[in-house]
Amino acid sequence: MTGYAAVQSSTLSKPGQPDDGAHNPVRLGLEIRSVNSRFLDLAFRLPDELRQMEPALRELLNAKLKRGKVELRVGVSVSSSSSLQAPPPATLQRLNCLEDTIKSWLPHAAPFSAADVMRLASGQDTAPHDHTEELLKLAKKALKELLAAREREGSRLKTMLLERTAQIRALCALVSPMVPKLVSQQKDKFLERFKEALALGNDAATPDMARDRALAEATAFAIRIDVAEEVSRLASHLDEIDRLLNAGGELGKRLDFLIQELQREANTLGSKSASLELTKISVDMKVLIEQMREQVQNIE
Repeated sequence: MTGYAAVQSSTLSKPGQPDDGAHNPVRLGLEIRSVNSRFLDLAFRLPDELRQMEPALRELLNAKLKRGKVELRVGVSVSSSSSLQAPPPATLQRLNCLEDTIKSWLPHAAPFSAADVMRLASGQDTAPHDHTEELLKLAKKALKELLAAREREGSRLKTMLLERTAQIRALCALVSPMVPKLVSQQKDKFLERFKEALALGNDAATPDMARDRALAEATAFAIRIDVAEEVSRLASHLDEIDRLLNAGGELGKRLDFLIQELQREANTLGSKSASLELTKISVDMKVLIEQMREQVQNIE
């Protein structure tokens, strides 16, 4: 199922500096995207300093998600105003001494550029910040929003699937009355053909024999095209699908199985077809079942 959620942390200060938003403010951003997939496929896009968090984030997602291609992306941003602050004089003095030392050993080394100075100065006495607690808090919040989005989509899918089951039921209602009519028509055709054969042949066969043979052929035909069992199983599967949809919960795999059974019965119905009308009904059923199958594969 599809869904999207994005959250951001409040401004965090780097270690050793006050959390007043004016000194090296850091902000965490986390987003989760989910698209349809029959299985659960997790992908993580984490900064190098947060790679160690992947197992904990994977465990969190596995506990709540069962299907979908899910991508979790985390970004760490530092305010541009902090990166442009002038380095303290003491830091510049240390960098100057460092450059002199390098020059004494490597006379041809290029001097520090302004960018080098700013980069080295920003990294002075800065220990890696532990974002574990804040990141897990953000992940739980984003996951909650993602589940809410998927629940809204699930509600729409439920409405669509219930509409399809109602349409298949309406088609099933058209099938049952057609079979006796087809048998009667076929019996008349058999009887007519036997009468024509009697008129062209000798008198060895009597009209009673022709009528008995026509009835036997009609009986065999009725058995061959009888779809009462298939219609009954279709109705049973449709009832179970409706029950599962109304009950909710994790039902994707059970719906998968029921859709396969619907497809099997619709195929059998088509193979027993003895008229264009019945064939058309079978094709319409298969179209509706295929529409259901495509959506059911996305339901948890």
